[in-house]
Amino acid sequence: MQKIFRGAGVALITPFRSDLQIDFESLGKVTASQIENGMDFLVALGTTAETATLSHVEKQQIIDFVVARTAGRVPIMVGIGGNSTSEVIDQINSFDLTKVDGILSVVPYYNKPSQEGIYQHFMAIAAASPLPVILYNVPGRTGVNMSAETTLRLAHNAENIVATKEASGNIGEIIKILKGKPDKFSLISGDDSFVVPTIAIGGEGVISVAANLTPKLISSMTHYALHGDFNNAATIQLNIQSLIEYIFTEGNPSGVKAAMHSIGLIENYLRLPLVPVSDKLYQQLAEKTKKVL
Repeated sequence: MQKIFRGAGVALITPFRSDLQIDFESLGKVTASQIENGMDFLVALGTTAETATLSHVEKQQIIDFVVARTAGRVPIMVGIGGNSTSEVIDQINSFDLTKVDGILSVVPYYNKPSQEGIYQHFMAIAAASPLPVILYNVPGRTGVNMSAETTLRLAHNAENIVATKEASGNIGEIIKILKGKPDKFSLISGDDSFVVPTIAIGGEGVISVAANLTPKLISSMTHYALHGDFNNAATIQLNIQSLIEYIFTEGNPSGVKAAMHSIGLIENYLRLPLVPVSDKLYQQLAEKTKKVL
């Protein structure tokens, strides 16, 4: 199976207007900018998209919009996850995923399932999905870590589980996955701060938050690293690191939306329970964004 999710991917934001309706005009501009600046694939309805606050109808509208604007130029991954296995499967079956290339599904949150529960959850999703499945391990959000052993068990036992977005921040676990994975399986960094180190030991790219703001830098850094030019890749990673830290200081996507607003890309609105960053952090983000760009 061809590895279509390799290189630089972006976890797209969902811009909102002042009335908190989706700002499709801005979403179109952001989507176009990603492709024009070298991003290899797009991720719609991830955590960064404030997907938990979107209705089923809005989710389908975003899928349709991103598919139409992308027009087949790059692959599209869509986030479909949750803490009820049957509901995730129902969503997969109910969405129109025509021209979507893969499904990103997060480790179940809140329930705190055992490793066996996580394994069975994803095996059931894999059996039901008509598209390749990408696992998403982000214990800082879900409250439970999917172990390297469980990831590898899934990678070996389900043909259409093709990758993991790894955002544990645990380099030891990442190494275990890379050492034990089958050839058809990819490890993608889910952390903007770990892109170059992850690729250096065998990872195959990133799903980036910062790319909403800096697509050219993220795509260049990722491509340099994948081609073995770690000097140039490391230069970019080090240059943007403090901006990345500011972006996540008061949560995602509050930080990246503030930075994007500071240079006129979007309006700075989020749906509750998320709120804009503090005035102090906004100024820090604006200053750092201006320096980096």
